[in-house]
Amino acid sequence: NLSAIPVKVDYPAPELALANLAGNSTNLANYRGQVVLVNLWATWCPPCKEEMPALETFYRRHAEDGFAIVAVNDGDPTPDVVKFVKDYGLTFPVWLDPTYIATEKAFKTLNLPSSFVINRDGQIVLNWVGGVNLRTLEEYVTPIIEDQP
Repeated sequence: NLSAIPVKVDYPAPELALANLAGNSTNLANYRGQVVLVNLWATWCPPCKEEMPALETFYRRHAEDGFAIVAVNDGDPTPDVVKFVKDYGLTFPVWLDPTYIATEKAFKTLNLPSSFVINRDGQIVLNWVGGVNLRTLEEYVTPIIEDQP
């Protein structure tokens, strides 16, 4: 049973530009004004696999409220990531960091999974290491989504 506990933090979200699964370059700045959960993961990581259904459910529940998930894959071959996304039925954006260097520098972590929640003003306000469940997401992230400017 996954239950990583989010920690409240407050610092500016980093600049991060990577390619998505379609091969198009995209970046975090595009999401300013939304609440964004950045999830760092890999296909071989058991807690990453375990938390994906909760992330997908939470995303579908809140996507219309100005909430996005950006799941950054750490170093897996693109075909493996594409298969994973299909197998898990993920509908949120998945970005590729083939070397993991960009993500590691941006978020200063090597831990997987790690998640960071960015508020509408571009500040990281929550982060946690390890898999998370739906109840924890609703408890900690929903209030940030509902805190409209």
